[in-house]
Amino acid sequence: MTCYPHQTQESQNSFPGIFQGVLMLAVSKTNRFLFCTMPTQTTAADSFTIAGETYGSRLLVGTGKYQNVDQMRRAVEASGAEIVTIAVRRTNIGQAPGEPNVLEALPPERYTILPNTAGCFDAETAIRTCRLARELLDGYNLCKLEVLGDEKTLFPDVVATLQATEVLVEGGFDVMVYTNDDPIMAKRLEELGCVAVMPLAAPIGSGLGIRNRLNILTIVENAQVPILVDAGVGTASDAAVAMELGCDGVLMNTAIAAARDPVLMAGAMRKAIEAGREAFLAGRMTAKRFASASSPLEGLFF
Repeated sequence: MTCYPHQTQESQNSFPGIFQGVLMLAVSKTNRFLFCTMPTQTTAADSFTIAGETYGSRLLVGTGKYQNVDQMRRAVEASGAEIVTIAVRRTNIGQAPGEPNVLEALPPERYTILPNTAGCFDAETAIRTCRLARELLDGYNLCKLEVLGDEKTLFPDVVATLQATEVLVEGGFDVMVYTNDDPIMAKRLEELGCVAVMPLAAPIGSGLGIRNRLNILTIVENAQVPILVDAGVGTASDAAVAMELGCDGVLMNTAIAAARDPVLMAGAMRKAIEAGREAFLAGRMTAKRFASASSPLEGLFF
């Protein structure tokens, strides 16, 4: 990862917390509020790397729920995304010859195609889906693994996810893994060899935004691989918050496809990702309990 948030020793002794957009911080012994997510460095060319490939755009997008293929294509273009994820079990990428192929609208020479295992509720099905995608994409090893627990919540089945991860990594796949916002589970998946860990912000397709910012922050702080928020983003401000927390990127689908104007929303998400990343690199001001005048109170003329 390019940068990680870190805290001063003083701020580590306080208890920062964010709830539904309201910043709440414990008071330290000096009676000041402290919250630090300062970057370790700022680079002119801000990019990130997944499985040995470097990308300039930190926004990853899906291809489902659009009114038609043309709307999807225009939204993807407006998003500026370089990585596009495709549900192999729901989308034709060559397994149905003679039918429209999404790769005609999203050519692999232009985009990194990220096949995903959406709709898989057990490890065996997810593994089989990844293997099918690799065959259809001529030996392509990158995949997005998600093993779901039930149809109502679409929360990940973390036990089955661990099982599938072990098999896929051993089989040479570069696994980007969807998981819950548990820092322990995220670290375990990293240790198993995932090239990126993708904790949810909220249930898939809910649009609720990041429900547990502190857990996401902890995952980012502990990670040595890219962390990308996946699922639950509803609007541009949600994407900006994820980036301000130090995430390397955000993957989204419904937030764009279900908007009144998906193409316009895709552009908004692109700007939000960029703004949130720049805010993270710049380092937010220290939050304080009381007011602090913008102009000095000393040395007034009258």
